[in-house]
Amino acid sequence: MERTLTILKPDCVRKNLIGAVSEKIEKAGFKIVAMKMMHLTKETAGEFYAVHKERPFYGELVDFMSSGACVPMILEKDNAVEDFRKLIGATDPKKADEGTIRRLYADSVGENIIHGSDSVENAKIEAAFFFSTAEVVANRR
Repeated sequence: MERTLTILKPDCVRKNLIGAVSEKIEKAGFKIVAMKMMHLTKETAGEFYAVHKERPFYGELVDFMSSGACVPMILEKDNAVEDFRKLIGATDPKKADEGTIRRLYADSVGENIIHGSDSVENAKIEAAFFFSTAEVVANRR
């Protein structure tokens, strides 16, 4: 089994879509092995998205991700990273395929409902940012 990390972003939480998006994830065959709600500080959001620090959208991204509660989750499935990227769709919801999470629920490139790891390596790094091994093991029982 492969794992990936997702984050239901503040716009998803504000729009009361946690249940709808989680249901779509589970219906696509993913098992949620860890999940929690939290509010990122600007410092924590900046640390998580440090890879984008030199990009022009970095400041807006940090502000957005620290603007309200979010829900990080570790998901498990064969081919999890690639399959999840297909499920969430393109960053721009207007360019996302029909039926994808972003096409269904996102309003813009900046407020696109959901994050998904882009590689198996990054999924491991990102999951460790939000969850301890103990949390994941406890949730597997």
